[in-house]
Amino acid sequence: MGNASAEKRYTPLVILALVGALVATLGFWARDRAAENQSSNHAAVGATGEHYQWKMITTWPKNFPGLGFAAENFSRAVEEMSNGRLTVHVYGAGEIVPALEVFDAVSQGVVDAGHGAAYYWKGKVPASVFFTSVPFGLNAQEMNGWLHYGGGLELWQEAYAPYNLVPMAGGSTGVQMAGWFNREINSIEDLKGLKMRIPGLAGEVFAAAGGTAVTIAGGELYTSMQTGVIDALEWVGPYNDKSLGFHEVAKYYYYPGWHEPGSILEFIVNKDSLEALPTDLQAIVKYASRAISQDMLDEYTARNNAALESLIEEGVKLRRLPDDVLLALWQGSQVVMQKLVASDPMAAKVYESYRKFYKGARNYHHISEQAYINSRDKALGDGDY
Repeated sequence: MGNASAEKRYTPLVILALVGALVATLGFWARDRAAENQSSNHAAVGATGEHYQWKMITTWPKNFPGLGFAAENFSRAVEEMSNGRLTVHVYGAGEIVPALEVFDAVSQGVVDAGHGAAYYWKGKVPASVFFTSVPFGLNAQEMNGWLHYGGGLELWQEAYAPYNLVPMAGGSTGVQMAGWFNREINSIEDLKGLKMRIPGLAGEVFAAAGGTAVTIAGGELYTSMQTGVIDALEWVGPYNDKSLGFHEVAKYYYYPGWHEPGSILEFIVNKDSLEALPTDLQAIVKYASRAISQDMLDEYTARNNAALESLIEEGVKLRRLPDDVLLALWQGSQVVMQKLVASDPMAAKVYESYRKFYKGARNYHHISEQAYINSRDKALGDGDY
């Protein structure tokens, strides 16, 4: 009777112990299975090349203020969004190839991607100028609209397809400044004999006005101006220009940026490198580029005015180009554009799309953006908000 009672008393304890042992065994089994799965997953990642490493080169020196930050921001965004599955190592101009050889290096697969400005390649792809900026053309907001909703990006891809390249918008500066000059510009005659760093179609317009246009990489501009290799230069705007010290080598700062009213930069990706990625990583590359492009425009919008005020405080002479000079440059740009369109079928095709979008955007902005700014200026006058 006593033994039976003891058995009854200890039976629940035995059962609990057995259950505990079973739970512990299952726990150890689950842990081991998870470790095996994790190990298998890591092995699968290694076997399938799931972790990808790209090299990106730029037309700017490493960590170049403003423009150069876009490549670094793109690299960081891609790594974060892919959880480290795609890493992009950024190299500045000259580290792998010179600044103006980025296009060829990416095209040939020397590296996977590049960052620069499309109009640098106009000697190779005449239509490329449309995908940076056209004198007196679309502003930044309009350029984004044309590229992403007006067929511009598809034409850009078509123009670059023969070179095994996939282009994407890679930043925007907004309306630029007309540039830095070592003498005042009071008439179109003052441009004659002037040697200026000014690329793209604008360089041709400047040359037609009597000047000499040259293309020089950004990292060489300060020294070129300082030593008299050039008499004038255009780069971007106050935020960028101040950081590069152009106010130390030139006295006059002119606006408006007739030559680049909405400059778009570019990411170019080797097509084979892009297609080697899984579809989700391809999407990350695509959407990271678009996000970084908008981010650059936001930064320039936020920082330009403070930089301009600082430049003026340091003695820079801010000047507006005379109306007759702007009119002469506009007339010259029409001649240059027609020459381009007549010389290259792809340029003519892009021009038709660009011109159609331009007309529509200009018509609407007369009653939206422009009308609002005009009314705001009239209402406020010289006052503050």
